Amino acid sequence: MVEIEGSKIIVALDYADPVRAQTLVQQLTPAMCRLKIGKELFTRGGPDFVRDLVAQGYDVFLDLKFHDIPNTVARACEAAAELGVWMMNVHALGGRKMMQAAQEALRNTSGKRPRLIAVTILTSMSDDDLGLIGLSGSASDNVSRLAALAQQADLDGVVCSPREAAMLRQQTGDDFLLVTPGVRPVGASMDDQHRVLTPEQAIAQGSSYLVMGRPITQADDPLARLQEINHSLE
Repeated sequence: MVEIEGSKIIVALDYADPVRAQTLVQQLTPAMCRLKIGKELFTRGGPDFVRDLVAQGYDVFLDLKFHDIPNTVARACEAAAELGVWMMNVHALGGRKMMQAAQEALRNTSGKRPRLIAVTILTSMSDDDLGLIGLSGSASDNVSRLAALAQQADLDGVVCSPREAAMLRQQTGDDFLLVTPGVRPVGASMDDQHRVLTPEQAIAQGSSYLVMGRPITQADDPLARLQEINHSLE
């Protein structure tokens, strides 16, 4: 498996207010986690908020799930790379040409190339949900097909449920990143996730990085909770 340096935990900053997000960040440390910024926080905080986190030493996963025509996505990825982010993503449903254009754009950027991964099937979606939007087969079937497409496009990995990690690890080999939300420590609320595992189970199944939000951000002591989870993965 590809060597993972540093923490395997990516803390999801699922806040509407950049000030509240920064308050949480100040309780953590770059040595113990990476950070994920999604659509709402990026829309409110903007590029400067991302630059500030990078300047504090954090690896930032910019989770904007680009999905558009190939040229538009390529230019968006170039813009994200200029912020100094560590990782970004696109939707695999955008197709191989779109993903190839995005990766090629990142190869041409100056500085360290961000890792580019693709979203397969959102972990909030059940098999019934997929049928309602016209996708045949189970969530697992669709994840497998889209992961293969992302690998053919030379992406670095995919976002997937930890329950698909073992299947994808066998399918894609050891050098393909599997970034998994839908991870909950024992006793934590399921919230809006349907296909979940504990952190220890997810890593054992082949996950490379674990995206975790509320179990850490809503803890009474976020740093202590983060330390506890990191310790469980050693």
